[in-house]
Amino acid sequence: MVYHVPPETAHFVDREDEQARAFRAVTEWKHASRPLCLALSGLGGVGKTELAYRLARSLRDRYPDGVLQVDLDELRRGGVVEVTDALGQLLNALDISGSWLDQSLRDRTRQYWDRTDGRRLIVLVDNARTAAEVLPLLPASGDSLAIVVSHGPLYDLADGAAVELPLAPLSDRDAAELLRLIVDDPRLVAEPAALGALLRLCSGLPAALRVAGQWLRRHRRRPLTRLLTELDTELTDRGLPMVEAVWDAAYASLDADAALLYRLAPHYPGGSFTPEGATVLLGRGRDAADDALEALETAGLLDPRGERVRMPDLLRAHAERRGRETDGSGAEREAARVRVVRWYLRQAQRADLLAAGPRLTLAAPAEPVPAAPDVTFGAGQATDAYRWLEAERHALHGCVAEATRLGLDDVAWALCEPLWTHFLDHPHYTDTADSFQLGVAAARRAEHPAALARMRSQLARVLWEQGEFDAAAAELAAAQAAVGLLGPSEQHRKLAASVVEFRGMLHGRRGDWQSAAADFAEARQVHRDIDNAYGVLLQTYRLGEALAALGEYQRAAELLTQAHRLAAEQHRERLLGRTGLALAGVLRRLGRPAEARARYEAALANARARGATYEEARVLRAFAELAAEQGESAEAATLRAAAKRIEARHGATARA
Repeated sequence: MVYHVPPETAHFVDREDEQARAFRAVTEWKHASRPLCLALSGLGGVGKTELAYRLARSLRDRYPDGVLQVDLDELRRGGVVEVTDALGQLLNALDISGSWLDQSLRDRTRQYWDRTDGRRLIVLVDNARTAAEVLPLLPASGDSLAIVVSHGPLYDLADGAAVELPLAPLSDRDAAELLRLIVDDPRLVAEPAALGALLRLCSGLPAALRVAGQWLRRHRRRPLTRLLTELDTELTDRGLPMVEAVWDAAYASLDADAALLYRLAPHYPGGSFTPEGATVLLGRGRDAADDALEALETAGLLDPRGERVRMPDLLRAHAERRGRETDGSGAEREAARVRVVRWYLRQAQRADLLAAGPRLTLAAPAEPVPAAPDVTFGAGQATDAYRWLEAERHALHGCVAEATRLGLDDVAWALCEPLWTHFLDHPHYTDTADSFQLGVAAARRAEHPAALARMRSQLARVLWEQGEFDAAAAELAAAQAAVGLLGPSEQHRKLAASVVEFRGMLHGRRGDWQSAAADFAEARQVHRDIDNAYGVLLQTYRLGEALAALGEYQRAAELLTQAHRLAAEQHRERLLGRTGLALAGVLRRLGRPAEARARYEAALANARARGATYEEARVLRAFAELAAEQGESAEAATLRAAAKRIEARHGATARA
């Protein structure tokens, strides 16, 4: 069971009516084909998310299959949410990841429907802006519950399946109760008039009341009337909205490091950050960053729940204003942005090397960033590196855009190289396409034809995997033109062969296997000429597959046998399994079942040894076809059943 809701806050008041309506709606819900939707809306800081969490915690016994959560603001870029990514996050929580995760929105939607059909889940969607963002995320079961949080009502969700729960600010009575729970302070009793004024300043927003409580706790010796006078003066001088006077008071109480981190936090790419991220943002070492984070959390100016630190929208806007007032020239903000993008480049390059091993890259290794230590990857370094790339992907894509704004073109395209490794296992198409388009432009401005060829080739694959074949072909043609500007060095010849390989892959995706075979043969010859053993292996394998698709099975068998031998000699276990599977299929078509069986058995053992479940299922399916052709119906059924168990475990679309 999954349960993705944080622990409840220490203090919570009011909302009895909203909770009663929600519980009644759940009890009375009768529809079998669609889930009930509880739609919470209200101003920022009014406590919508906390009420959503509270409902999920209270109702989880009714929904024993778990509670899932997705925060759409974490996936929002330029005001737009990529729904495919949101579905991917939910499917990951349902144990579907890596190669098992379908790529297109249509297929991923079907996968989500399959995984949620008949289940009793709670799906909590936070920070929605439109119903269109939410509808694809609703589970395909009338026995499930959706809790949707938004600033304004989402009328299109109604349609008889949504219970609207608008939240108003707390009444003075409830606000006073919450404040007294947060801080047991005698001044709240001794100075009732000042208490009333403070409540008006907080405007009934629990978020503001929590900061006010922390502020009162910090300044226990000052009379409440004096503190209110200071707030009124600041409000008059600055002309801020009423509630922001509380944020200003909390900000004024911070030391220099905490105040600086607060001003810089809105400019961190990705929306949330770890303590390591805070360290590089502040630029004064880990101890200073830890102290600053503690001060901000104590002052109520950060949301510290979870592994990553977040800044609510109200505070983000406030911090940006404080930054503009303090740093009129923008120098401190620009210095922090440069630190962050250079640090992320270095960490991403380190993670890339651990995750993918040595490969064709063009950027020089980034230098360490002063006062910003490197990330430590644990004992399972490759796995940790992959996980880091996924956890930080929003920041990494944000850094590509940030480097572009800063004019750091060499950093912008260099960041795309480790993002390519991430894309191959986690194809987030919209983010990757955006970043590689920026990478292409950066490489062009930097007058780096090798990087331009690489960026265009990789962008082409992102495009063709989304069905944009003509656009992909245009990118590859431009990549080929860039390659023409390169010299005769070994690296440049290897890059030229890579562009030809990409072109062959595109031909194959279009069904033009004759052209694909010609391209793979050309790339193979280049790798032979420069004595690049791995390149020869890879292109021999690709050429063998292309000839098999053309029905030239004898020649395909020869090439795949050669590729299989080279993979063993080079200890490339992944390619050893793939070449073995491809060879088994060709041997089957050549009427050599005994040899095909041996290859299938070896490929199955290889996949299992590597824990490659996606490939294991592919081998089982192919092996079952051989068994069926040989009249071994019982064995074929056993193999198919094993494949189906793996596919069901990983959320693959149901197959016969």
